[in-house]
Amino acid sequence: MFQTTYSRFHSLLVDPDPRRQRWAIFGLLLSGGLLIGLIVGAAGPLIALALGTAAVGGWLVLRSPLWGLVGIIAISTILPFATLPFKIGFTPSFLDVAILAAFGVWVLKYALAEETRFEASTIGSVVALFLIMTAFTFALGLQHARPTSNNLRQFMEMVIGITLFFVVYNVVRSRQQLLFLVRALILGGAGAAFFGILFYVIPQTATVWVLDRLVRFGYPGGLGALRFINDDPEGLMRAIGTSIDPNVFGGLLILVGVFTLPQLFIKKPVLPRRWIAAIVAMEVVALYMTISRGSMVGFAIGLVAIGALRYRKLLVIALVAGIIFLVLPFTQDYIQNFIAGVTAQDRSTQMRLGEYKDALNLISQYPVFGVGFTGTPQIDLYIGVSSLYLLMAEEMGLVGVVIFLIVMALFVNALVRALRYPKQNPQLEAILLGVLGAMIGLLAAGVLDHYLFNLTYPHMTSLLWILIGVGMVTVRMTTDYQDEPVTTTKIRS
Repeated sequence: MFQTTYSRFHSLLVDPDPRRQRWAIFGLLLSGGLLIGLIVGAAGPLIALALGTAAVGGWLVLRSPLWGLVGIIAISTILPFATLPFKIGFTPSFLDVAILAAFGVWVLKYALAEETRFEASTIGSVVALFLIMTAFTFALGLQHARPTSNNLRQFMEMVIGITLFFVVYNVVRSRQQLLFLVRALILGGAGAAFFGILFYVIPQTATVWVLDRLVRFGYPGGLGALRFINDDPEGLMRAIGTSIDPNVFGGLLILVGVFTLPQLFIKKPVLPRRWIAAIVAMEVVALYMTISRGSMVGFAIGLVAIGALRYRKLLVIALVAGIIFLVLPFTQDYIQNFIAGVTAQDRSTQMRLGEYKDALNLISQYPVFGVGFTGTPQIDLYIGVSSLYLLMAEEMGLVGVVIFLIVMALFVNALVRALRYPKQNPQLEAILLGVLGAMIGLLAAGVLDHYLFNLTYPHMTSLLWILIGVGMVTVRMTTDYQDEPVTTTKIRS
């Protein structure tokens, strides 16, 4: 019946008689308007807009998993914590829907034999081992505490987030697809930086008003959603954008900012150069506004890595900018806060040192496989520390940390080797440098922050492994570029 109705309606839309065609279009617009009006009246304009966006996004994902990856990037950078306004045992998030859609469509293509080729890349086996170790330690940790529905959801988000590496590596086949995904990362970072700056410079009451509108989608509201140094409302305010936590926002800006930076130095960047310059400037300003010391150090280390490998003038620019930063009047409070952190004189740093001590105590008692992700066997122990490596050691033990470091070492080695090829495509080289700089910056910042492997921040896990996938796709294409034949033109005498 549905097929018959659809066929008749479709025939009217393409009917050679203009009057019948106009009536069909009028009927389509009228029914669409009535449906939209009904949804707006019943659920409100925000939910209606979200449903409409989800419908368009779902249609695009069904066309290609590449659109699903773009959706994950967009949600992870703009609305990472937004949830749907209903429960199915738990409250699903926009990110859950995007990840499951992209991953599900990708798997479905193999199930229907529409896709038969699967590649794991040179680091794929070690990534798979890391995934297996993650699942093993989660199962092992169930003896300490039963998981809640939220624990299970968050763990599955992490697992599928890591698996996105394989999705990227197998979905992105052409240079056009790679550049499309690169543009999505750059523009997503631009959007995150824009909202971070906007929410910082407008009056606090206006920022709270915007966040209150997002409460329906799971965001915190009220003045309590804003962040300040040492949680003192009379102190310096910290930029959070839509990332809730300023340190997480800082980590996001390391990833997208350092990744974008090399585009400034090539002849044909993936976006107009003035756009790239404006985006990088926004991301640096937003990073400064987070007052995240670990993120600032990570960004600087990523910048230095890019300068040391290719663009020496970037080191000079960074040095001059650093000197100016030290002498500007309005940066002095920032510098004092940085010094207080280095010398462990402020409260937040002292709390971190206490966390590190407790984490080392837990790791010393469960060094091999950790205690899992759901709870600890003793009441005086707890999972949680502001360090990627210590948190991973708590949950997966030293074995898990070693496997992760092997993955990262092999990945960085692959990037560096690709950069040493004698024949380079400038666009691919810029992407390699951006990925390498961003990864080095994130790994450095991970000493002081935990968002890359934290069940609470699945969007950062997803972005990390998408970035790794982009890096390995670029390595593959760089290798293919080396094998392209050199064409010569005969000159007639």
